[in-house]
Formats: sequence, C-alpha cells, structure tokens
Amino acid sequence: MIDPSFFSYVTVMSITPGPNNLLLATSGVNFGLRRTLPMIGGFLLGCMVQLLLLALALDLLLGWMQEMRKPLTLLGCGWMLWLSWKIWRSAAPTLQAKARPMTTLGGALFQAINPKAWLMVSNVALLYIADNGIVTVLTGYALLNLPCILLWAFLGERLRVLLTVEWKRRLFNSVMAGSLALTALWMLYEVWR
Repeated sequence: MIDPSFFSYVTVMSITPGPNNLLLATSGVNFGLRRTLPMIGGFLLGCMVQLLLLALALDLLLGWMQEMRKPLTLLGCGWMLWLSWKIWRSAAPTLQAKARPMTTLGGALFQAINPKAWLMVSNVALLYIADNGIVTVLTGYALLNLPCILLWAFLGERLRVLLTVEWKRRLFNSVMAGSLALTALWMLYEVWR
C-alpha cells in the first residue's frame, strides 16, 4: 500500500497554482473545457513520462539535474514569460481566427521545461518508487493528478460565461499573464539568490 503522504503530496502539488493550472484556467476561459481536453492530456502525459524517466534513471539524472538546474530554469522561465506575453496580448478567440489551445503534444512537451512539474515528479520518484513500484506510483499519480488539472480547466470554462465582455476577458488574461510572469521571475530569483 502506498504511503498516505503520497496521496496528499500529489494532490496538493496538482491542485495548487502553477504554470500548468494557470494555462488550463486560461484555456478553459478562452476555449472551454472540451477544446482544452487535449492540453490536459498532454500535461498529464508529459508528467507521466517525466516520472517514468526519472524512475528509470534516477542516479544519473540527480547528478545531471544539479548541473542543469540553472539552464532548465532559464529555459522554462523564458518560455513562461513568452506564454505570459502571449496571454496578455490575446483577445477573445472569436476575434482571432487562428487561436486555439495547446495540443496534447504541446502540453506534454511543456512539462520538460515546467519547473513545478520537475519538482513534483522528482519528489514522487525519490520518495515513493522504491517502496511501491513504478506501475503503482504511475497509476496513483494519474488518478490523483487528472481530477486536479481537470478542475482548473472546468473552472476556467465556468468563468468564460462571466467574461463575455471584452474588457473583463482582457482583465482576466492580464491577471493570468501577470501571475505566470511573476511565477517565472520568482523562480529565476530563487535560483540565483
């Protein structure tokens, strides 16, 4: 049986604000839950792949991750700042014919540069794989993470109804973009402090 702390850790890390959840809420507002499902699948798939890779090559990656911490943080935070810029500048989807949410592949690849995802799956791999096995932990992770990230997209979709007025949607996107940018800047500060 998996340690009860696994359930609380994965749930808390999955439900609290971070780059994935900010992007899911924004996509839910701008595109609705149904169109955000591929992005959700990508986020979950990306984290599962990360967790699997970490579990299979933990010793090697621990040494590598220490060396790669700053470059990965720079890359991830740079991407998050670019995404925040795109969110801030975005208009309602009806005004942008090309606008669409992140794809499954895009969501999965985003996890490679998402610092919160790396922290979460690293801790899960370190703390729970040895005692519980990779299949049990991957299954438990998926069952806990999926409802949490679905909630963010669902709440975003519910907000969509309230944000039909352009200035309200613009304000929402500005707050979400600012939150994502501040998260990236805070991570950069922590790494170089």
